[in-house]
Amino acid sequence: MKFGLTPWSPSTASRWDPFDDMRQMQERLNRLFGDSERSSDMMDIDTLSPLVDIKEEDNNIIVTTDLPGVSKDDVDIDISNNRVWIKANMHKESEDQKEGYLMRERTYSRFARAFNLPSMVNEDAACAKLENGVLTITMPKAEIEEKHRIMIE
Repeated sequence: MKFGLTPWSPSTASRWDPFDDMRQMQERLNRLFGDSERSSDMMDIDTLSPLVDIKEEDNNIIVTTDLPGVSKDDVDIDISNNRVWIKANMHKESEDQKEGYLMRERTYSRFARAFNLPSMVNEDAACAKLENGVLTITMPKAEIEEKHRIMIE
C-alpha cells in the first residue's frame, strides 16, 4: 500500500477553511428540515414565526396556524413546488379622541412561515379560511401518476 503526501505551501494552506465542513453540514440540515428558504427578505428580527399544525388525511393535507388580530386581507399564502409560504401583517392603532390623552398604543407585527409538505398537493385546488384568528389551509393531495416503463431497443 502506498501513501502520497501533498507538499505544504502557503497557497494551499490559505484555501483551506476549517469552518467549511460545518457550513456544508448546516446547509444539508436546512435542506433536510425545510428551513433553507429563511432568507432576510422574509424573516428578520421583528418577524414572528407562528407555530403550524400539519395534518395528513386520506385525500387532503390540512395546515392550521394561529394569526391573532390579522384580517384576511393582510395574509398572503403561496404554494409552489410542494412548499407553503404564509406571510401576514397586523397593524392596529388604538386612538383616544380626547385631548390630553394619557396613553396611545400602536401595534405592528409581521408573521412569516415557510415549510415543505409531506405529500404532493394540487396547488390549484387549495383553499384557505381565516376564522377567529385561526388560518386553515386545505390542499387536496395530487393524483399519483403511474410509472411508465420504457423498453430498451
